[in-house]
Amino acid sequence: MGHHGYGENEATLGDRLTAAREGAGLSVAELADRLGVRAETMQGWEADQAEPRAVFLGRLSGMLGVPLTWLLTGKGQGPQTGGDGAASLPRTELRELRRLLHEATQRIDRLEELLAND
Repeated sequence: MGHHGYGENEATLGDRLTAAREGAGLSVAELADRLGVRAETMQGWEADQAEPRAVFLGRLSGMLGVPLTWLLTGKGQGPQTGGDGAASLPRTELRELRRLLHEATQRIDRLEELLAND
């Protein structure tokens, strides 16, 4: 699913959105949840089947740590990729913690639902 073989002029908004999301170590579902949209909506944006409204573009820029100008045009500094080892270790740990938090949240939701039905 990585879109890393494109040139600046060939990349679409969906390509840049995917690259920024992957650079942030987030799944489609995680980012959609944080943004308050359905995963299908996020997938549509990444596939260039639809475009996010301006309010979402600004929030995506902030959440993904990329300039809005880059997200819209591809000009400027894009997502930071893990460099050589030391710089990528905190990023890898953060990604793992986000995954664990997401799993824990799902488990809590399931347990609360079970308890509510008792």
